[in-house]
Amino acid sequence: MRPAEEAAAVTGAGEGSAGGGRPVSSATEPPARAAGDGGGRKPWARPPVLIIGLVVAVGVLALMVLASIALGARSVPFSTVIDAFLAPDGSNDHTVIRELRIPRTLLGLGVGATLGLAGALMQSLTRNPLADPGLLGVNEGAALGVTLALGLFGLSDPAVYVWFAFGGAALAAVVVYALAAAGRSGSSPVRLTLAGVALGMVCTALASAILRMDTQTFDRMRFWLTGSLAGQTADTLVRLAPFMVAGLVLGLLLARPLNMLALGDDAGKALGVAVNRTRILTGVAVTLLCGAATAAAGPLWFVGLIVPHAVRAVVGPDQRWVLPYSALAAPVLLLGADVAGRLIARPGEVQVGIVWAVIGAPIFIMLARRRRVAAL
Repeated sequence: MRPAEEAAAVTGAGEGSAGGGRPVSSATEPPARAAGDGGGRKPWARPPVLIIGLVVAVGVLALMVLASIALGARSVPFSTVIDAFLAPDGSNDHTVIRELRIPRTLLGLGVGATLGLAGALMQSLTRNPLADPGLLGVNEGAALGVTLALGLFGLSDPAVYVWFAFGGAALAAVVVYALAAAGRSGSSPVRLTLAGVALGMVCTALASAILRMDTQTFDRMRFWLTGSLAGQTADTLVRLAPFMVAGLVLGLLLARPLNMLALGDDAGKALGVAVNRTRILTGVAVTLLCGAATAAAGPLWFVGLIVPHAVRAVVGPDQRWVLPYSALAAPVLLLGADVAGRLIARPGEVQVGIVWAVIGAPIFIMLARRRRVAAL
């Protein structure tokens, strides 16, 4: 449907026109640009540029994947890296590349994409451009699940306790939505935020109490709590991949209804959006994404907050572009931080959660001090 037809369809649906028959813009257009972007540029003239940007982002991501495989605490010549792909011989260098770096890189790729998309969905759902995936208590629920697995059941295999992390994340999301939906007014972005913050504090308090009562559990949890892509096996990635893929697909499919909800609940309903169903599906997608990512790499802060916000400042508020750009930009930055952590402390390494916190905190402060926050 052409833009003029879309505007006419919306007008005919009862939204009306303003200023002597001026049609209302389509809800599929970015909310902030529906009334014009102030520069006379039509919103449908931008997609070719944004498509080129997506192609460039894919290329940069591919280069970062190669850097993550080739660079690390152990110096390996690039020719050896190529041989490890084409003719593996079981040598130590080939073993490091095939059994350690490739699974680690794939994990960083998946975790980055899921956290970036989860952050964009969270900011759209709560209508808060500085929202974080942990705002619904999902990360805290996952951390509590891992704490229970290690402290109460003595499970030390990551391929086993990831299910406790995922279960904790899912349970936290369900409880938050139930609390927010209680009462006649039903759920709303403000109620979801308040319920998520409250439940997150409860989960954090319970996890802290368990860790303080069991020093052995605390010692095992220290590595996971800082956030790291190291130490996970390919088996863990295989078990979590279906949840990551399902969350990514579901999240990307929600772009159109989220665009309409950005106009407000009443306008969204008038345009045919099932508000509660959209919020539930968004919560399911965030649960799948954050639960799987947190289970695999631990709580990584700022990734889901900074990346979508920065992307929105570049591409605008249209979720059809914000969601895929966030899913591509986040793994680029996360893998870059992981590579930097391996290079700055040779022959050891600094965990990616620490490196990203050092990078992300100043960026977050800068974004928070901006006079004008990128609109949703």
